[in-house]
Amino acid sequence: MAINESKLTKGQVRKLNALRKSVGNELGEEVFGKWLAQQAAMKPKPDPIAEKIKAALSGYEKDASFRLGNYGYTIRRARGKGQSGFSITKNEKPR
Repeated sequence: MAINESKLTKGQVRKLNALRKSVGNELGEEVFGKWLAQQAAMKPKPDPIAEKIKAALSGYEKDASFRLGNYGYTIRRARGKGQSGFSITKNEKPR
């Protein structure tokens, strides 16, 4: 099995070379191919909260007057006795 090393990341090339060195070229490439297929199958699940925020803000995508600034905003759930809703603060440039 020939592996195209130009399409691999630096870490993947290092792993492939380490496997080749430890167990030999043929077996190393076979094991690396199985590992790479397993890594492709284990894609991280998207964050459901981030998806909901994205859906809520999608209406402002074409609105040129809606700007989030260079540093964005921090959204937190309000805490404390009798508090409800969210606390939203603008992130400022660190000094």
